[in-house]
Amino acid sequence: MQYFGEILSVGVAVSWTATALFAEVGSKRIGSLQLNVIRMSLSLLMLGVTLWWFTGVPYPMYADSRAWFWLSLSGFVGYVLGDYCLFNAYVLIGSRFGQLFMTLAPIAAAFSGWIILGEKLSLQALAGMLVTLTGIGISVLSRGTTHKIGLKLPLKGVLFGIGAGMGQGVGLVLSKVGMNYYQMSVPAEMEAVSDLLPFASTFIRAITGTLGFLAVMWYSKKFNTISVAIHDRKGMNAALWATVFGPFIGVSFSLMAVQYTEAGIASTLMALTPIFILWPSHLIFNHTITVKEVAGAIISVIGVSLFFI
Repeated sequence: MQYFGEILSVGVAVSWTATALFAEVGSKRIGSLQLNVIRMSLSLLMLGVTLWWFTGVPYPMYADSRAWFWLSLSGFVGYVLGDYCLFNAYVLIGSRFGQLFMTLAPIAAAFSGWIILGEKLSLQALAGMLVTLTGIGISVLSRGTTHKIGLKLPLKGVLFGIGAGMGQGVGLVLSKVGMNYYQMSVPAEMEAVSDLLPFASTFIRAITGTLGFLAVMWYSKKFNTISVAIHDRKGMNAALWATVFGPFIGVSFSLMAVQYTEAGIASTLMALTPIFILWPSHLIFNHTITVKEVAGAIISVIGVSLFFI
């Protein structure tokens, strides 16, 4: 089918839009920390069942110590730090602004790739960073009565949004390192394991994410809130769908997409979430959407596309 990869990529953006909306509902009902513990646990279950169905065992096979180290580090940076920031951003500034800050991820990935992997930063990538930052600035900055420029969002929410984008970008690069080591440790004849390598890698990351959030919950003495969260029917429903559309369907579709089209095209289309989320955010949460916010979101996505074209 022509353009099948492109269609899948748009499907990923839609899936991540749904994830953000459900996560905002869940975070506000049961708390961002509680939602992350539940979501990570559910994703482990779903990924384990997927691995068992296709490989016969419900855990990552053949991963060596180097793969475990880098993928675990990626899980800590991407899930524990990044998702903790993202879900708190959903509570403070909403899912549409939270997703807008996720366009910072390519910038973080580019810089961390330069530092960790020695990847070069082209002038086009630098231009993409500038355009992306300009788009975010247009959306979140406003001019007051004294004609001074200031944030129209809570500073804490903005900082959480920045942390979320940085965590995802750096976590992605660390995942790439870990998956390279994982691929080298899988026997050539084990094709089924190689085909499911991203799922197995995500499983390792999810283990770290689950343990990390449990540690944070233990440190903050909030274990008793889990039982309260579990009895919140609407909150648990939101957590379930945030898991299905996020680490399960979203990951699956993204992996399929790059098999049918160029990674750059797929990545750019997947980055449409900040635009897709505007209208449902207005319908569900009655958020007011301005022309500046729409323009800022579009400019940010254009900036992301400059990383890949």
